[in-house]
Amino acid sequence: MSYAFDFSFLADRWPDFVAGAWLTIKLTVASISLGFAVGTTCALCRVYGGSLLRRLVGIYVETIRNTPLLIQIFIVYFGLSSIGLKLSAEVSAVIALVVNMGAYTTEIMRAGIESISRTQLEAADCLGLSRLQTIVHVVLLPAIERVYPALSSQFVLLMLASSITSQISTEELTAVANNVQSDTYRSFEVYIIVAVVYLMLSALYRFGFWAIGLVLFERKRRLGTAL
Repeated sequence: MSYAFDFSFLADRWPDFVAGAWLTIKLTVASISLGFAVGTTCALCRVYGGSLLRRLVGIYVETIRNTPLLIQIFIVYFGLSSIGLKLSAEVSAVIALVVNMGAYTTEIMRAGIESISRTQLEAADCLGLSRLQTIVHVVLLPAIERVYPALSSQFVLLMLASSITSQISTEELTAVANNVQSDTYRSFEVYIIVAVVYLMLSALYRFGFWAIGLVLFERKRRLGTAL
């Protein structure tokens, strides 16, 4: 059996792929930023909060981690719409991804926070640091540095998982691919192109997170060495 590859459709449809990739980037950057904030807050609540707060965060984390992302997206998009709260596909996608990202980030950050030695907290008290200063400088920054590789990997996985939002007609990369292949009937070529684009986006994200980590943590190490 022979198959003749034909990528000629790309000459006309490449702007669609660019637009889809750009929307994927915007969705995931927003979801990563907000999801990290939610996860970090929940991690602090789970470590330093009262028993009720810890239980509530635990229920949230276990619920999200043990249900499919697609179901979570459907609940936000179709479920909220059924009770009168109609949201656009893009907004629904971001909300669902933030909720999902927040749960996984909670556990990653909790591990980082719990790795901080108690003696460091005692030293912060001796230096007269406020509780906020202790949390930011003594707890959070070192914790983020320790779990940064895991966080970076989770962020890239979220970018790849955003393809599921095509199921609610979010016009991201996978949805664009579905539209193009239905118009051109060149499924093999279309999905090869999309796979290559996702590989490029993954490399871009990993490089970006590496650069951010280099700036944040190398600068911190130099300051520590100088002191």
